[in-house]
Amino acid sequence: MYEIDEIKYLWLLGIVPVLVLVFLFNLYWKRKKQREFGDIALVRKLSPEQSLFKHILKFTVVVLALASLIIALANPRIGTKMETVKREGIDIVFAIDVSKSMLCEDVSPNRLEKSKQMVSQIINSLAGDRVGIVVYAGSAFKILPITSDYGAAKMYLQSISTGMVSSQGTALDDAIKMSTEFFDKDSKTSKLIVMLSDGEDHSEGAEDAAEEAKKAGVKIITIGLGTAKGGPIPLRKNGTVQGFQRDRSDEVVVTKLNKESLKTIGESAGGGYVYGGSSKEVTEYLRKSLEKIEKTEFESTQMANFESQFQWFLGIAMALLLLDVFFLERKTAWLQKLNLFNEKTS
Repeated sequence: MYEIDEIKYLWLLGIVPVLVLVFLFNLYWKRKKQREFGDIALVRKLSPEQSLFKHILKFTVVVLALASLIIALANPRIGTKMETVKREGIDIVFAIDVSKSMLCEDVSPNRLEKSKQMVSQIINSLAGDRVGIVVYAGSAFKILPITSDYGAAKMYLQSISTGMVSSQGTALDDAIKMSTEFFDKDSKTSKLIVMLSDGEDHSEGAEDAAEEAKKAGVKIITIGLGTAKGGPIPLRKNGTVQGFQRDRSDEVVVTKLNKESLKTIGESAGGGYVYGGSSKEVTEYLRKSLEKIEKTEFESTQMANFESQFQWFLGIAMALLLLDVFFLERKTAWLQKLNLFNEKTS
């Protein structure tokens, strides 16, 4: 098993096809200028030692060296063995509201991005707990099953957007039911749903769903995003605000935090409610809440002893660059015999 430590650097590999296109264009331009200068066969006779193959070979070596350096920066790591680890914790499902109202910017940068930042910080503060992720708007959708792989959880977290659920609205009852179904009913592990939303509920029965979750041994903590004053929902195109969401009467929609519905859900499920204005306060609230929940010991098998492999790619890059120093652009006897690019004239 392998993983990439700094995956962001792999974007630099996009430079490689650009360099190839520039190189091919340069070859085309040179050939065109040679034809304008005179007969191509005569031009070749004026520089008999110049090798097209050597020119391409040097470029290929440099590009491969560059690619190896970029991969070395990304630091690929290989897991050397599997081991069973005993953990003590609880199962947590993060239910994240992805309805259009979560794009409101009454909290910075907007409600949805604030939610993702909070969940990421909460995950960073966990130790032996397992996590899963559900997103919801007009309906609920599972995106990450219960796992102890926090790296994977944060990767999935970053991909969350309002376009993930086609049906709009906010169905808090569906989110609670879907999250409750996420847990293993036969497991004795303590279960917790952390629901992040602005509280605007376009369905009925969220309180009943919360009570059913409590009967199933699931607690719910709700986190409120937004402000009482609220704000409009921006409509962006290419990062620029083109206008604001309007209702059927062509009035600008103003979305506000409905903390009462979130408080009711938290209390009905034996959990609680916290306002999501400060990530630090939310994380501290969750920490204290988790301390009160009974932890369960469970085993999980995971890849251990990940070892960095960047040195191999760095070595390959250095070797290729050193090799390039000894490659001259003149023809050599054995390559001339191969005539790989039909460089001999008849």
